[in-house]
Amino acid sequence: MSKFIKPAIFLVSLAVIILVSHHYGLNDKFMNSLPYIRELVIESPVKAALIYIIATSLACVVLALPGAAFALIAGLLFDPLTGTFLCLVAATLGAVLAFISARYFLRDSVKPMLEKSLILKKFLFDDVQHSGVILLMITRLVPLFPFNLQNFAYGLTDIKLITYALYTFLFMAPGAAAFTLGAAGITDSERRGLYLFLALTLAVIVTLIGAFVRKRFVKQS
Repeated sequence: MSKFIKPAIFLVSLAVIILVSHHYGLNDKFMNSLPYIRELVIESPVKAALIYIIATSLACVVLALPGAAFALIAGLLFDPLTGTFLCLVAATLGAVLAFISARYFLRDSVKPMLEKSLILKKFLFDDVQHSGVILLMITRLVPLFPFNLQNFAYGLTDIKLITYALYTFLFMAPGAAAFTLGAAGITDSERRGLYLFLALTLAVIVTLIGAFVRKRFVKQS
């Protein structure tokens, strides 16, 4: 029974956060604050960056949104280079927080259930330092899957935290840059063509790499 205490604490805490967020409309307030943050980028860019990093890191934990959403917001608020970097820092920080939460609160009770599936056992626990990196590459290159669910799932595996954080940052970079450039192209009329062209080029490259990785590693596994 004791092994279910941590999952119960985790679920109750998550439920409280979601209920509080819903009650006070924190999601809407954050979205409504985007024009304010955009003005703050000009007046105090460091403060605007900190607000974005904190808000995005927390959102990565409690909101079931695709990683692309955070890159798009970064592209609307900052220039492409700054936005991509801040998005990667914030998303990686949020990913690490969710990973640690799942590893501490859920792993002992959920891992034995997952290991009953031969497929999940193979990809998540057997030779995880190799297969886990491949999964990170696939899921991070194309940031369309619910980001926080991914992070919690990786926390259940045996992959090392430093490996997880490093490859999360690296593999998210191309996709984050593509979406950030695309969003920046919408707001920047002077460089719209250039930004959209670069975004499309990166998107094609990321898609091709993702397809190659799936064909090369997943189908042969």
